[in-house]
Amino acid sequence: MIDLRDPTDEDLEPMFRWRREPEVDRWMYGLPPEQFEAHRRWFEGFKADPDRTGWMITSKGEACGFLTLAGLAGSQKRAQWGWYIGEAKARGHGAGRAAQALGLDRAFSELGLQKVWSEVLAGNEIALKAQAAAGFRREGYLRRHAFKHGEFQDVVLLAILAEEWAERREKVIRDLAASGLIRR
Repeated sequence: MIDLRDPTDEDLEPMFRWRREPEVDRWMYGLPPEQFEAHRRWFEGFKADPDRTGWMITSKGEACGFLTLAGLAGSQKRAQWGWYIGEAKARGHGAGRAAQALGLDRAFSELGLQKVWSEVLAGNEIALKAQAAAGFRREGYLRRHAFKHGEFQDVVLLAILAEEWAERREKVIRDLAASGLIRR
């Protein structure tokens, strides 16, 4: 069963480990923190920042990933979306798909956003497919936009609007519940 919960201090260590794992790091813009103290400062800043929110993705009660929204303080009613599944054993079993649905529900219903958008490295086929399955549409393509590990990479811009999520929400939630990934 996949769920979202607020991050706690107990999440510091797994998040630090996940961000340093090559399979997670390769798809992130920034470099992973070198030192635990730098990660701790980032985490404390994240929790205190009114412009951002995020939730731990859990599978059967155990943290397995992180989902974030940034840009909440503005008046535009939109936010940038980011997520990853950090625990290797949780990848490929629907955790990301379920977390996205739960996160979109919170973004549009609880936070009142009108648009959720993301930037995905063009080579990240798994994230591109997962976001397309959630209803994100391609809005742009930025050539040589991100510099990671000595190479420039292209970035795909994706977004979903509140009404687009509302149109597909019931089917997505029903299918996830039928597969046992979420509670209805």
